[in-house]
Amino acid sequence: MAKSAVSREAFRGLVAFYAAKAHHDHKHDGEYSVLKLFGSAQDMPDRLLQQWSDEAELLGSETIASTLERRARGIANGCARYDHASDFLHVLLRDLELKEH
Repeated sequence: MAKSAVSREAFRGLVAFYAAKAHHDHKHDGEYSVLKLFGSAQDMPDRLLQQWSDEAELLGSETIASTLERRARGIANGCARYDHASDFLHVLLRDLELKEH
């Protein structure tokens, strides 16, 4: 039996952590970009959250954490921008799929 999907609120909580870190580091553009993802996470498709949960179960928390850390840090540092949280999640899932193979 598959695990239930990570909650939208839990995913938003992860994103909020990176917004707070960008704020603390005085990276205002990065903070804005991360907060934009936080807001748009409200409208992410359930299937993406389920896929994220499935990958997390398959690959383990350390792999998930390192992938998320690298991508979120890129946003906070201004090296990457995403229009919507689902775009960000698609990129994370693609990265995880590459690690899987």
